[in-house]
Amino acid sequence: MEKVHLLTLGCPKNLADSELMLGALMRAGLEVTLDPSDAQVLIVNTCAFIEAAKKESIGAILEASQVKKRGIGRRLVVAGCLAQRYGAELREELPEVDIFVGTGNFLDLPELLRRTESPEMRPIPYAGAAHLLPTMDEAPRVKTGDFFTAYLKISEGCNHKCAFCIIPKIRGLHESRGAEDIVAEARSLAEVGVRELNLIAQDLTAYGRDFKPQSSLAALLPRLAEIDGIRWIRLLYCYPNFVTDELLETIAELPQVVKYIDMPLQHADDDILRAMRRERSGAALSKLLERIRGKIPGVALRTSFIVGFPGEDDNAFAQLLEFVRREQFDRVGVFTYSREENTDAFGMAGQVPERLKRERRAALMEVQAEISLKKNRDLVGREIEVLVEGSTAGRATRLRGRTPAQAPEIDGMVMLKGDAQPGDFVRAKVERALSYDLHAVVSSAIEN
Repeated sequence: MEKVHLLTLGCPKNLADSELMLGALMRAGLEVTLDPSDAQVLIVNTCAFIEAAKKESIGAILEASQVKKRGIGRRLVVAGCLAQRYGAELREELPEVDIFVGTGNFLDLPELLRRTESPEMRPIPYAGAAHLLPTMDEAPRVKTGDFFTAYLKISEGCNHKCAFCIIPKIRGLHESRGAEDIVAEARSLAEVGVRELNLIAQDLTAYGRDFKPQSSLAALLPRLAEIDGIRWIRLLYCYPNFVTDELLETIAELPQVVKYIDMPLQHADDDILRAMRRERSGAALSKLLERIRGKIPGVALRTSFIVGFPGEDDNAFAQLLEFVRREQFDRVGVFTYSREENTDAFGMAGQVPERLKRERRAALMEVQAEISLKKNRDLVGREIEVLVEGSTAGRATRLRGRTPAQAPEIDGMVMLKGDAQPGDFVRAKVERALSYDLHAVVSSAIEN
């Protein structure tokens, strides 16, 4: 029996694809190993969203090629966004790779691997596809990572035309996944111990608009909330233009849906927003945030911004700084603009020097750190709900976990004193606040 080792880079959507890949390979008789030196098949599931991600992917491929050289008969597979975007070119540049599969044909891997069992059959020509939304029957998923949390992809692709973004050309146009299949997968995850579902897509708020008759994310959420064992349902990436009152009221009414919205706004200056093709002014975004907070009291708002977009001058950046100070977001991610070929922003005038981009990112993060610290200090002395994730090593080993207002991997953590097990929900009293993390003491367990 051949063994496969898979390395996943990039976003949670890539992780979901990797778990489908593993499911297809295990169904075909391969065994999964965490040790690359023990594998006959090495897979790198790549990211190509920005330049830094492309460099990381190439580095991982080259590292895997060195592992391949140390074993007879090993095959190297490059999958995902980098293969989808540059498959034909990479075939010439990386002859050590045996198979390239894009974001839409990775379920062909078992057959492609069979075809390359003989050295004379390698490499095979690259064949990409726009995107793939397999049903559970077509691709049983192999759950990886912490047993109590999972990402659940509800759609693929994107119809937005943001000037900086290459994703629609990699992932294709938006297509919603069938509600019955989503609910069936969520139920199967709950049956193996998952208690937190993190819904992912290029745009969650586009869900169901392509159906006839149309449906919506607001219609899907109550069905997921009915599943026994699921305590938290989290929304990761809502597009601002389509955050409806119906959706906000659904989030507010369903106790299983955590009061947390991830809604990348990208900027707040009117001219930059128009150049980005984000279709909203800074004033409109402020009104949207006011509406969200009015509909969902205590909501935690996470957003992200791009600094250094072409044409961003000192005044435009000052507008962004003032917007962040005024709106007091709970979580903010800041990215420096990455100039990507085949995007509309690539040829725009007014490209910003890299040094200035980095300076602006640091300045914006400093403003947000002050806001985050103040918000965390307001929690000192209060009891909060925490999902225990595991332990953190240091001078004194502690438990670590997350509140409903902290998404996995991208937000801060709660460092805990007390007794609990990974996957437990507990109440804990906050003793100390840092800019992004909290220190707390477990006070009681929470029964689901």
